[in-house]
Amino acid sequence: MLLRDHTTLRLGGPARAWVRATSQDEVVAAVAAADADGVPLLVLGGGSNLVVADEGFDGLVVEVATRGIEALGGSGGDADAAQCGGVDVVVAAGEPWEVLVATAVERGWVGLEALAGIPGSVGATPVQNVGAYGQDVAQSIASVRTWDRHAGAVRTIAAADCGFGYRHSRFKAEQGRYVVLQVTFQLRQGDLGAPVAYVELARALGVDVGARVPLADVRAAVLGLRRGKGMVLDAADHDTWSAGSFFTNPVLDAAAVPDGAPAFAQPDGTIKTSAAWLIVHAGFAKGYGGPAASLSTKHPLALTNRGTARTEDLLALAREVRDGVEARFGIRLVPEPVLVGCAL
Repeated sequence: MLLRDHTTLRLGGPARAWVRATSQDEVVAAVAAADADGVPLLVLGGGSNLVVADEGFDGLVVEVATRGIEALGGSGGDADAAQCGGVDVVVAAGEPWEVLVATAVERGWVGLEALAGIPGSVGATPVQNVGAYGQDVAQSIASVRTWDRHAGAVRTIAAADCGFGYRHSRFKAEQGRYVVLQVTFQLRQGDLGAPVAYVELARALGVDVGARVPLADVRAAVLGLRRGKGMVLDAADHDTWSAGSFFTNPVLDAAAVPDGAPAFAQPDGTIKTSAAWLIVHAGFAKGYGGPAASLSTKHPLALTNRGTARTEDLLALAREVRDGVEARFGIRLVPEPVLVGCAL
């Protein structure tokens, strides 16, 4: 199979072998067998955070196609859940993320509504500590069930031991060790979303930061904002043929933040600034590049396949942007997607 048919960038060559696993046992068996035989392994979820080489992957791809969303103690909204004010939701790693968000909004589970429209699967979210519009999954995850390839055993890791940080976790730090099998979320019950924590979202909703509005309104507003940036998948729109934000927002000492750049204070005294601002002010406007690969015409932080790109075209653009920002500001941008068989 060609990996380009299974990634949102629509890039990547063939895999030597492929297994589609529809149960946790099948995932574990495939991974354990590959490890026992010394076969290189790529675990594939939604393919939204991967950049795969044109040559493909000379090993086994395990496609995690497990499904299931279960509210422990009954379905969301039942009397017991309402009485305790919350619900534990156990979700299979292969479940599409947006299906979970839509289900949460429908059932009155609070805490995921601002993460609407993010492509990919549930199993990928703790790895990157996926976040947007003032929410991230670390705020709601209770535990992550994994296959520990080093120990050869199933291991459930509590949220406190996941090492969550900005777009970071122990699963990312120990890349390749853990295969996520399921994620348990602790979500509050109610009709109103969590307090709106992001200025752009508050503006779209017509409320002040800190206000609470109906869950469905938050999800709709986020989907609208993401569509305007080409961040909701649409086969007809090449701006969505991307891996989302290609670079993470730099976290810097205060003295290193360029004059005029956005500055968001972090608990440890550092400052997070905007990679998109740095890219634009280094001379790379929306739509820069092409014709094969370019920055999105809607958002400068997304690198896109215009329909005829090879992986190397995209990487050449990424290098140009990274090096241009570093030359202008002395800040080296770090890619967010996982690079498979290729490098910047």
